[in-house]
Amino acid sequence: MSTTAPSESAQATLSPRLVWLMAIACGATAASLYYNQPLLGDIGRELSSSGGLLGLVPTLTQVGYAAGMLLIVPLGDSLERRRVIVTMSVLVSLALVGAALAPSLPWLIIASFLVGATAVAPQLLIPFAAHLAPAAQRGRVVGTVMSGLLIGILLSRTAAGFVGTHLGWRAIFWIAAGVMLLFAVVLRFSLPSQPPVAAMPYPELMRSMVHLTRTMPALRTHAILGGLTFGAFSVFWSTLALYLQSLPEHYGPQVAGLFGVVGVVGAMIAPLVGRYTDSHGGKRINVFSIGVLLLSFVLMWPLGQWLWGIALGVVLLDLGAQGNHISNQTRVYAMRPEARSRLNTVYMVTYFAGGAAGSWLGTTAWTHWGWTGVCLAGAALCVTGLVILGMERRPDAPPEQAPSEA
Repeated sequence: MSTTAPSESAQATLSPRLVWLMAIACGATAASLYYNQPLLGDIGRELSSSGGLLGLVPTLTQVGYAAGMLLIVPLGDSLERRRVIVTMSVLVSLALVGAALAPSLPWLIIASFLVGATAVAPQLLIPFAAHLAPAAQRGRVVGTVMSGLLIGILLSRTAAGFVGTHLGWRAIFWIAAGVMLLFAVVLRFSLPSQPPVAAMPYPELMRSMVHLTRTMPALRTHAILGGLTFGAFSVFWSTLALYLQSLPEHYGPQVAGLFGVVGVVGAMIAPLVGRYTDSHGGKRINVFSIGVLLLSFVLMWPLGQWLWGIALGVVLLDLGAQGNHISNQTRVYAMRPEARSRLNTVYMVTYFAGGAAGSWLGTTAWTHWGWTGVCLAGAALCVTGLVILGMERRPDAPPEQAPSEA
């Protein structure tokens, strides 16, 4: 079937109001993945756990997210996408209730995995927005929706820290469950219906992702870069609350959460990166962004004993991570329009697998080598990304184009 571009009528449904609704919904859903990070200290005290075992809470959340993206997100190409989005919004609400009720750490770890596996609506909404957007504005639209997602991720830590300090760590999961039910209703009546763009049986759908990965080297490169940089990002955020508690002032989850507000400064770059990618593209954005991410760890190593030093590092950390991510996604979505959900699956599974590895690496480095180990682990992932870019000797070609037929 023909899948060269969204129709004019489809593009007309993408009003600014709808773009921002999708951005806010992405942020609210993605926030569910990160509420536990600034609360790890409080969770550990109540559930009598610490160190590596406690680190399984954020790690298994991201492993679950990777599993959900692998097994569920491809359905966005073969099923009516709005229905999948609404269904997953309801399911993540139920998983959040499970986290709120967790009587022990193993229960919370299982619930955290389920939260991750069901919080995949953003990875259906972003290709949805890319499909509806005119080609000349796709980077801008993706950047705007992504900015909502990124701000939601960052402010999730602020909200969790504030609520955890005043109402206890379980309260944020109850609140989030209600928010996701509300968005399930709003999205059902606001999103346009979208017929499947590549209807095929589920086994064939999964096999096609293997084919896409094998035959598209640019997809593999951007996926690996995304995984490495999100891994570095997760090294920091999965250990920040533990580090702040170890300082002489013994800062609590509310202080850890406030650094999410600081990170919004970096996240606001997302629409600007999207606009630049529309007109220029290029791996120069990747080189610059990963370099900024590396600089954040270099500065936080000696300056991390002061809150202002961590704040400076957070701005650079989020600027670098999100600039690289937006550049990657904009280029990936331009490769095969009829396979955007599957391309997004390949990219984001790699991305969050890197994040899960980064969470594990961060908590392991913290347990054995403290703050120095955390900064060295994050820097090592950034250097690996720069080495991969340096080995890519091909000229910076435009994005691969889709054939006219699926």
